[in-house]
Amino acid sequence: MNVNFIAMGKLKESYFREACAEYQKRLSAFAKVNVKEPLPVDLPQSPSDAQIEKALEKEALLIREHVKSGYKIAMCVEGKQLSSEQLAQKISALGTSGISTVNFIVGSSFGLAESLKQECDLRLSMSPMTFPHSLARVMLFEQVYRAFSIINNSKYHK
Repeated sequence: MNVNFIAMGKLKESYFREACAEYQKRLSAFAKVNVKEPLPVDLPQSPSDAQIEKALEKEALLIREHVKSGYKIAMCVEGKQLSSEQLAQKISALGTSGISTVNFIVGSSFGLAESLKQECDLRLSMSPMTFPHSLARVMLFEQVYRAFSIINNSKYHK
């Protein structure tokens, strides 16, 4: 299976980059992993709602350039919450149904354009809590790795 992570912006902190790289390496034992990090649109210090909406639409265009096919999962706060086991079941079911590519889409600090979320097959939320953007990316990598560990009966998930 191909697993694509399309996330707006590069991780600034080395420890977050290292954590993502570690989970990416582990996940590559189960799937072909691809990470794309388009640059977010620059906004003023206190942007208006209209400026934010316009920037999100521009970012959606950048994201769409990296999502050509496959199942699309929008990471967003209003999305469905799944347990690790449920995420594993979802990914396994996708593979069984013939879907060979899963795209996890992470927006900028202002989220994702509504038009892009509507194009996705699933809206997924990590938690009702708020996390730093960089930490949420590490958590997503870890949970996808955990899901593949569950699917493959690895000892990682207890």
